[in-house]
Amino acid sequence: MQKPNQNTAVLEIDAKAFLGEGAIWHPLECRLYWVNIEGKDLHLYNPATKENKTFNVGQRIGTVVFDEQGNTIVALQNGIHKINTQTGELSFIANPITDKNVRFNDGKCDPAGRFWVGTMHINQVEGAGSLYRIDHDMSIHKILDGVTVSNGITWSPNKKLMYYIDSPLKRVDVFEYNDETGKVSNRRTAFEIPDGLGFPDGMTIDNEGYLWIAIWGGSCVGKFDPSTGKMTHKINIAAPHVTSCAFGGENLDVLYITTARENLSDNELKKYPLSGSVFAVKLNSKGIPANYFKGKVQEKY
Repeated sequence: MQKPNQNTAVLEIDAKAFLGEGAIWHPLECRLYWVNIEGKDLHLYNPATKENKTFNVGQRIGTVVFDEQGNTIVALQNGIHKINTQTGELSFIANPITDKNVRFNDGKCDPAGRFWVGTMHINQVEGAGSLYRIDHDMSIHKILDGVTVSNGITWSPNKKLMYYIDSPLKRVDVFEYNDETGKVSNRRTAFEIPDGLGFPDGMTIDNEGYLWIAIWGGSCVGKFDPSTGKMTHKINIAAPHVTSCAFGGENLDVLYITTARENLSDNELKKYPLSGSVFAVKLNSKGIPANYFKGKVQEKY
């Protein structure tokens, strides 16, 4: 079997995050936003200055997106909020979650500017999570039920397909996606993660339609051809639990990668002391700018 092309990512931020996640590049600010879920922190990292600005939001934080008005929106343990990235002040928007043991996890905006965000039980109870879609009018729709760990989500460059990961299933699913309505249909398995590699976590897509998937337990990010499931490129990471990845940099050709220290023994942490760090690797591939949320954010009190 032909081995995939390989790179090794280099250390970018020695963060020691317990559960680093949610990497997303702000195309106007030229900063990497990422979160430490269990640390309850939102991070804003400027690669040019190496400044990593941190806000503790007081509760678990799953993901972060941006809107067209320059707002930053975060999915926290008790709902969707707007955060002022100058002061850290939070403004509550909405919360569809009724179980206090369920929290938001990964999420992104689709090409039309709707916000998709998933949930999971804090103890990873099977089937306790869901996937929601927040439309431009701020209405919230439950799209999937019975999810265990709602994770990576992205859309094909031609806006016709949506890819989605429920991590314990060890596969990537694909839906037909209607960009005008936001409706998805015909869920099916796009491909399965190779045996022994680990669990798929966060995911992004490049401008050629290849999927880049963070592999929890696999010390890598894999580049996959979604039409065949073949892993054509492997980014080696000096940490076993790789959680999310996002293209950034001036030309969107730098892949930023988050990792975690969660579920590692003392011996494993001695072996992989950079676990919880953010890594980076410059590639020949290029990403797609993050989609903005196009809803009108009006806080509810």
